[in-house]
Amino acid sequence: MTSARITTPPTAGLPLQWRDLWPWGDAQLDRALAAWLGVPGVLLECSGTSALMVALRTLQQLQPTRGEVIVPAYTCPLVAMAVAQCGLQIRLCDLAQDSLDMDADALRGLLSAQTLAVLPTHLAGRVADVALARHCAQAVGAYVIEDAAQALGARVNGHSVGLQGDVGLFSMAVGKGLTTYEGGVLVARDAAMLAALRATHQATVRVSRWWECRRSAELLGYAALFRPATMDAVYGAPLRKSLARADWIEAAGDDFDAQIPQHTLGAWRRRVGVRALARLAAHWQAAEQQALRRSAQLAALPGIEVVGDAAAQAQGIWPVIALRMPNQAMRDALMQSHWASGWGLSLPFVHVLPDYAQYAPLLGAARHDAAWQARDWAQRLVAVSNSAWLSDAQFADLLQALQQFTQRA
Repeated sequence: MTSARITTPPTAGLPLQWRDLWPWGDAQLDRALAAWLGVPGVLLECSGTSALMVALRTLQQLQPTRGEVIVPAYTCPLVAMAVAQCGLQIRLCDLAQDSLDMDADALRGLLSAQTLAVLPTHLAGRVADVALARHCAQAVGAYVIEDAAQALGARVNGHSVGLQGDVGLFSMAVGKGLTTYEGGVLVARDAAMLAALRATHQATVRVSRWWECRRSAELLGYAALFRPATMDAVYGAPLRKSLARADWIEAAGDDFDAQIPQHTLGAWRRRVGVRALARLAAHWQAAEQQALRRSAQLAALPGIEVVGDAAAQAQGIWPVIALRMPNQAMRDALMQSHWASGWGLSLPFVHVLPDYAQYAPLLGAARHDAAWQARDWAQRLVAVSNSAWLSDAQFADLLQALQQFTQRA
């Protein structure tokens, strides 16, 4: 008899429980999240990308003469799609040489009277230096949208991320921790800004029964199949097919539909979120303990860097452990050999934005913005799943494989 293949999910998502799916109970996820984050109120959206579009349209109304949005050159392609669909021009900021954050000198060089907003981004749960971005943006009168899509639960100086800028956004997509399959959250320090965001939402976002039925069915599927016994069928097998075609973009999940849906978040999915939220703090606490233990073992390998937080006094979350390999050749060889091994290896994103053929047209002249340090990050970065389902035995196999690669180098 053939033993079942063991496949680890690429991130430490929060598994749902069957009682989360009850069709009754508290649907005020916005109130529950506001209390959990320690803010007066939040605005719920159907995705983190939709939340970004609501934020951008709100700022457009406040500063209609400005049309440029500065984002990290290495970020999710959905960011470029959202900026383009709002009719704005993206500008690409190179990353710092020593942190997964925007380079301060590059950012200052891009800022101008045309800058509407800057998007410091907390990638892979690691906390960016938003204070620096805010200081730079304020010098030219630009806004700061804090992209915390991958960092719901991270903190700076004891407070939630998302609150240092003018607007903050979180994602509740699959793999982000708390999930409503897709979902987004907007926060703002200023009550008037939150009211402006709410007004934009009410003017531009509509109910869609089709999308809500689809997302509800997908959430039911996630609840049923996001477990060790079925992970290989729903994630491992499709991953192996993508890799067999040498399609790393599809394997990494970087192939997105051209149009970003915008609709309200339905009551049943909000109820699921309320019940799951009660377990999120404990989930991240356990993930942090595991990540710190395993990060120490990974950091002991010669030439491998465990990526930390860029901001001081930060406590990021640990959906993955991000590693920077010594060079691209070693990173690529590792992924070619072991991406499909079931150890939860993945790439945060395959390329910097200008290097995606399907997204480069969205960038316009920005495709020529300097991104050599960001490209170096993209070519050397790998994510190790911090899922509790990655057993100590599997992690030991991964450590051994990494050690072999470093010894060859």
